[in-house]
Amino acid sequence: MRIVIVGAGAVGTHLAKMLSEENENVVLLDESEEKLGKMEALFDLQTIVGDPTKISSLQSANVNDADLFVAVTPDESRNMTACIIAHYLGAKKTVARIDNYEYLLPKHKEYFNSLGIDSLIYPEQLAAEEIATNIKYSWMRQMLEFGNGALVMIGVKIRSNAEIINIPFKELARDIPYHVVAIQRGDETIIPRGNDVIQAEDLVCFMTTFDQIPFIRRITGKEEFSEVRSIIIMGGSRIAVRTARLIPEHIKVKIIESDIKRCHKLLELVDDRVMVINGDARDPELLRSEGIDRTDVFMALCDNSETNILACLAAKRSGVSRAVSEVENIDYISMAESLDIGSIINKKKLAASTIFQMMLNTDVSSVKCLTFIQAVVAEFPVNGECLITKKPVKELGLPDGANIGGIIRNGKGMNVTGNTMIQIGDHVIVFCLEHVLKKLEKYFR
Repeated sequence: MRIVIVGAGAVGTHLAKMLSEENENVVLLDESEEKLGKMEALFDLQTIVGDPTKISSLQSANVNDADLFVAVTPDESRNMTACIIAHYLGAKKTVARIDNYEYLLPKHKEYFNSLGIDSLIYPEQLAAEEIATNIKYSWMRQMLEFGNGALVMIGVKIRSNAEIINIPFKELARDIPYHVVAIQRGDETIIPRGNDVIQAEDLVCFMTTFDQIPFIRRITGKEEFSEVRSIIIMGGSRIAVRTARLIPEHIKVKIIESDIKRCHKLLELVDDRVMVINGDARDPELLRSEGIDRTDVFMALCDNSETNILACLAAKRSGVSRAVSEVENIDYISMAESLDIGSIINKKKLAASTIFQMMLNTDVSSVKCLTFIQAVVAEFPVNGECLITKKPVKELGLPDGANIGGIIRNGKGMNVTGNTMIQIGDHVIVFCLEHVLKKLEKYFR
């Protein structure tokens, strides 16, 4: 495929990196020669300096031959204009990053399609949905649902009280109701085999059925965690607003914002049940006065990664059992995980993974990003006879870095063993490192 990416910011560069590692024909266009020079030196791609809203710049990128045109600059209007022009010049499919949730409403889809904009990506909404899903279970780092909850992938930080540590996988019972698809140990991602063990402080990804969530909670030593009833959010950002709207009504929510003008605006944007407080959420005295020691979750959702990380550290020292930090700088994610501050959200990785799904040749129901591992979980429907149905799982020869976590058959989630045969009509949930995803297409064609 030929993919033209406009914008060498964090979303664009992360997406370009993913695609170049898949040996795709990638063109990266930006007005900053300095940003492009760094990318060209590190990755196998073409760079073009130019204004994405000018026809001449897009023509120099040969967008008429583009299978996918992605505009992800920080400026919403420039992204939409670039997509309109790219469509006019012949790009087959266009995607624009936006900052206005109203554009995503179904009633507007036909209008944007008529302009030549096929898909819209709102990173803040993706981040808010991720946060809202994950806070349902305070003891998890991340939870992803597949097939309306038929299968779930759970990310858990393992403590020394877990009953499954230091036991080789080959010694665990054969009929265990879960499958460990990956272990993150420091900077190392492990696809577990028979001799591997889970250690204290590992981040472990379990694939299981929804009804087995209490079992996973018990074996990971997380039963002391209480359900979420109260949340304090630092910062009145767009992510904070979208998150507050998605949080269930029975949970008490406070937003602490230092800018008084933004506080007044927040009162117009959130429900009456959300309390808006003018102040600095990094102030320990203010946090104590707002009951930080009785709060279940602290969320740091400012635009500054360093501020968010430090605020989460302070909140955990004040007694909060769980913290969520929006880490804007992708390079800071591993450092934040090593500090054990809690769940990490990166809207740029979420956006890049969503866009990456659009350029796969194979039908994929969903591609979901794991924030604490450089990996994704993809749901592949099996629509007919293909390589994945020919042999038992253990004989498929899946590429290194890929692991089948489970299947959904007739709406029911099922664990997978080496002897499992995939059937037509199944949905296969695959865990894989980001650069491996494209290699899996041949199994489902």
